[in-house]
Amino acid sequence: MSLLEVHDLDVAYDSVMALRRVSLSVKTGEVVTVLGANGAGKSTLLKAIIGLVPAQRGWIVFDGAELRGGPPDRLQRGITLCPEGRRLFPDMTVMENIRMGAYASRDRASFKDRFEQLNKMFPKLADRAGQTASSLSGGEQQMVAIARALMSRPRLLLLDEPTLGLAPKMIHEVARLVKLINAEGTAVVLVEQNARLALRISDRGYVLENGEVSLEGPSSELLGDEHVQRIYLGG
Repeated sequence: MSLLEVHDLDVAYDSVMALRRVSLSVKTGEVVTVLGANGAGKSTLLKAIIGLVPAQRGWIVFDGAELRGGPPDRLQRGITLCPEGRRLFPDMTVMENIRMGAYASRDRASFKDRFEQLNKMFPKLADRAGQTASSLSGGEQQMVAIARALMSRPRLLLLDEPTLGLAPKMIHEVARLVKLINAEGTAVVLVEQNARLALRISDRGYVLENGEVSLEGPSSELLGDEHVQRIYLGG
């Protein structure tokens, strides 16, 4: 069953088309990766899904409900975005940053319960709860950003370049977390420059080129595709 359906989506910045008739689907419990060079439209696609940029045409349907043109209630519906570059509040503590992910909830008991769950998933963050975000390493900051996105218990997590600028050890940690998050029942759309890693931890993939979907299919097939190997895997 499809949780998310994107149909023939067009997005433009002024007169420049960023996405042209892009279609994508995500089934309940899937990890779907979106590959493409810089400027291909990957981040724009996520921003359109979450409602940060308007679409000129097309449909975005989540759990059977049309989102395009509707109220900006993606978080309440169960969609969250972990943005490229983390976008943390540097002078706020780890706990305060994570708490921002639950700003729509007034249930303190629910917040405490969820925070304890995330402490088990991110044990290093539990030890750094009182530190400012700016005092953490890049990898630790990425963990805070992901934890913040998970505070609302999303059904669909949009991850934009989560391994960008990270050391190899932290890249593998992010991959482990994506699989763990998915195993708990959250569907994931993963935008990632590390194509080999993304395809290995996803079920299906889409390749964006110049704002259009040029390839799609099971991740195992895309790993073996000659074009993907030559352009994105260095084959």
